[in-house]
Amino acid sequence: MSDATNQNALLDERCVACRRGAPRVTDEEAAELQPLIPDWERQMHDGVPRLVRAFRLPTFRDALAFTQQVGELAEAEGHHPAILTEWGKVTISWWTHKIRGLHRNDYIMAAKTDALARDAGVLPGGQ
Repeated sequence: MSDATNQNALLDERCVACRRGAPRVTDEEAAELQPLIPDWERQMHDGVPRLVRAFRLPTFRDALAFTQQVGELAEAEGHHPAILTEWGKVTISWWTHKIRGLHRNDYIMAAKTDALARDAGVLPGGQ
C-alpha cells in the first residue's frame, strides 16, 4: 500500500474514545505512521510526547480563521489539541491527555489537520 493510500486511509478514520490505560502507539507503529504526516515533529513537553506542527498564514485574521477550523474539526472528532495562535502562525500540538502519550487518534488528527490546511490554502512550513 502506498503512502498516499495509507494517508487517505487515515483521513477516512474517526477518532475512538480513549480511556486511561488505552494503548499508546508503539515505536513500530509510530515508524509506520510518521511518513504519512512528514511535516509533523515529535516533541517532548513535560515528559509527554506530542505531534507538533506550525502553519504559516498571511495575517492574524487568517490565523484566527484557521484556528477556528481546527477547533471545529477537533469538536467533530472529540479529540482536542493545544493551539497557539500568533500573527501569521498557528502551532498545533496533538497528544492524548488521558494516556499522557501518543495514540493512533493523534496521527489521524494530524493527517486531518494537514488536509484542512491544504483545503484552506495554508502555506507550508512556518517553524
